[in-house]
Amino acid sequence: RQRRNTPQPKEQHALSITNVSKSYGTAPALDPISFDIATGERVALIGHNGSGKTTLINCISGALQNDLGTIHFKGESIGRLPAHARTRRGIARSFQIPRPFHSMTVLENLMVPLAYVGGVSGEKAKVQARQLLEDIGLADKAEAASSSLSQVELRKMELARAMAARPQLLISDEAMAGLSGSEVDDVLDILIKLNKQGITIIMIEHIMHAVMRFSERLVCLDAGQIICDGDPQSVVGNPQVQRAYLGD
Repeated sequence: RQRRNTPQPKEQHALSITNVSKSYGTAPALDPISFDIATGERVALIGHNGSGKTTLINCISGALQNDLGTIHFKGESIGRLPAHARTRRGIARSFQIPRPFHSMTVLENLMVPLAYVGGVSGEKAKVQARQLLEDIGLADKAEAASSSLSQVELRKMELARAMAARPQLLISDEAMAGLSGSEVDDVLDILIKLNKQGITIIMIEHIMHAVMRFSERLVCLDAGQIICDGDPQSVVGNPQVQRAYLGD
């Protein structure tokens, strides 16, 4: 069952994607797509590898610029802004493969985005960084070298670094890949907690039990197009989604 989008006042939209397309040479990666995300919504993007998910979030975050169409964040057109300008407007992204500063402690890794985005430094930055680590469950690792962290600790630190930018929209890119069941639940708990604090979250994830527990809404992509958009049960029960993504 296709989702029927109920029109909302634009100020209620955290993100509006309108006829966005992107090609690599002659190969279309997004062909084109449109959808809105409401402020405070939890949305998961699903689709097989190559379906366009990463291209889409790269266009949202500014790692890529879309060829055509418009991207609005909180009513402002951001499609031609560089990535750092989008971060300062409130869009943050955590990566599947964490990229910490290995020569720094965990605390120092958080102080970098606090200074870069928020202009916070010195003791104030330390206080804020420690609070972020407390919120994320890594308070006891503040003085540890980032190179000493386990895989799940690295994922949590990656989320904390994204949160140091004080985002209103967080894009979580496969934050749970390769983790055990209990570790997946730990990261899910963090994301749901952040959402309850008012942060809009877009998740890309292949672990379906995590997707189903987290999401209020699923958007399924195939060949650069949205093939289904709606509540999780309706989307996973859609025959087209089952053929394209779930393998039935």
